[in-house]
Amino acid sequence: MRHDPGAPSDRVMTKVVTATPVTMGAEKHEEFAMTDKPSAPSLGLLLGESRAMLAYGRYLLRGLGHRQLPAGRGQPVLVLPGFGASDVSTRPLRRALTRLGYSVYGWAQGTNLGMNSKRKAMLVSQLQAIHTRHGQPVALIGWSLGGVFARELARAYPERVSQVFTLGSPINGDPEANNVTSLFNLFNPKRPPPDREAFEARIPAPPVPCTAIFTKQDGIVSWQCSQEEEGPLTDNVEVQGTHVGLPWNPQVLAAIAERLARCPETGNE
Repeated sequence: MRHDPGAPSDRVMTKVVTATPVTMGAEKHEEFAMTDKPSAPSLGLLLGESRAMLAYGRYLLRGLGHRQLPAGRGQPVLVLPGFGASDVSTRPLRRALTRLGYSVYGWAQGTNLGMNSKRKAMLVSQLQAIHTRHGQPVALIGWSLGGVFARELARAYPERVSQVFTLGSPINGDPEANNVTSLFNLFNPKRPPPDREAFEARIPAPPVPCTAIFTKQDGIVSWQCSQEEEGPLTDNVEVQGTHVGLPWNPQVLAAIAERLARCPETGNE
């Protein structure tokens, strides 16, 4: 997402890559859309998040359609949940990736209520342990707030990370353009006001391949804020569905599986 120096400050030029069909090899369309300065999703979009339960029902009946996707070769993948969620929420995605042949790990830290020094230390230790066990960099997948954590892990330890996938994560635009700030502050009462300078410093992608997966039906995080800036290592993929349903969205699995298969294995030896 790049700002045009000649444009008004409240307008942003965004490159959008749309993945339409679910199946492997889906045709993708690129377009440029001029969008207003992002704000929190509307009440209608927030209420529309209830559709995630219908999508979960479809997942229980049909799975995520992994059989037509490229298989993995045991590469390690670490999946981080969103705010207020645990490994239970990412189980559909982790199971599908395991069936494709990847070595998949949950974060094993219970409910994600935000970052603190203990949680940060545990994440760093977990990344190091997985990297050592497999002898190769680890792919990181983060849903919502988990994607913010994944990017910062990759920024700090790029040699241990093969690539990053963010699912509806607030990584750009406005740190308060979402519908969970009040709830987040409730569980983090000592949190200072948003440091916009620090937030803007985190907008550039870490020095590894980064794919931002977003949906314009997102009722939690402004979809404009869930995209990476255009660059040689970044990719933005639009899918259909809700924010809550991203971990059991077949289009999300397809986008991740196709990119994991492209990434060459890099060992330590």
